Amino acid sequence: MRNPIIAFLLGFFPGGGLLYLGKIRGLFYTLVIFATPIGSFILDQIFYQTDFFIFLGIAGVFLMYIVSLVDTVVTASKHIRTEGGSTEGPNGGTVSGTSNLESERFLAIVLSLVPGLGHFQLGLMNRGLTLLVSFFGLGAMILFVTVLSGREVFFVFLAMLPVIWVYGFFDVMQQLNKKQKGEPLVDRSILEDFEARREDEKKSKPIATFLSIFPGAGHLYLGLQRRGIQLMAAFLFSIYILDVLHLGIFLFIVPIIWFYSFFDGLQKASRIGKEPLEDTPIISYLVNNQKWLGIGLIALGAYYLFSSIFLPVFKPFIDEFFNIDVAYWFDQYFQVAIVCLLLIGGGIKLLLGSKKKGESE
Repeated sequence: MRNPIIAFLLGFFPGGGLLYLGKIRGLFYTLVIFATPIGSFILDQIFYQTDFFIFLGIAGVFLMYIVSLVDTVVTASKHIRTEGGSTEGPNGGTVSGTSNLESERFLAIVLSLVPGLGHFQLGLMNRGLTLLVSFFGLGAMILFVTVLSGREVFFVFLAMLPVIWVYGFFDVMQQLNKKQKGEPLVDRSILEDFEARREDEKKSKPIATFLSIFPGAGHLYLGLQRRGIQLMAAFLFSIYILDVLHLGIFLFIVPIIWFYSFFDGLQKASRIGKEPLEDTPIISYLVNNQKWLGIGLIALGAYYLFSSIFLPVFKPFIDEFFNIDVAYWFDQYFQVAIVCLLLIGGGIKLLLGSKKKGESE
């Protein structure tokens, strides 16, 4: 019996899966998909390079590739049923054999390539709809915000899409195993699972580990509010500041924060049920000295007030009377000077702190 999973994987090569299943039409897909670009290029050269035939050829190849892949999936599913058959039940009826279970598993794996469709195939409409909307809604929102703001740095959040995809795939496999074991399936969304565990006052280690992929989210799930907010703010704020101030040399800070937050979340999740979790902030200095945080926010607001309002308004007058391109000097030197002063000030603070600590010892 041909393995349907192998057939599906070979199906990503045009016609390969069908040839593996013994279907000669797979060769037709292979020839058409590889010959179409050559033919469209020749026609484009004959008709004075209008690019019309090239575009038509690309569209035809894409359409034929999708048809080939769908044909492979359908043929593999029928191939399982044809070779496996069914067995006779005790009352004269038929019961699903191993082939039907394999067919169901195969369809679930294939449909899980799109988050939510595998759940639809199992009859879990609410659960599948949650994953489908989350995946495509998050992708659309990130693209919208990126285009609207004109900052490509927001593309970093596209890394959350593979996380949702992997979670949806393994959740389909888990639900499928329950169904084939005869266990009842509960059609509720992922969010309802979180709410049910919260009402039972039980924290799930897998969920905490999954949420720890995004800095601070796992800590918030575990009830570590101060620690989670600090990690989330540090991650997002560092990305934004490094992009605004054009400090690409300090981008190594972002993965450091991510790895620290992820492994700290794993450590906290491993302590669930063993010992109480303490919500100790990462930087206790800011908690005990909130006035410095307030001063920093005031300074940041003044900076944006000057750069976004006062500088554009008064720039024509300064250029006219002083013959100085103040915007050029501001963009080239002012931001760098601020960063240099902050680094020097932080270094002096660390030196003085270590000196006082040594004297006290």
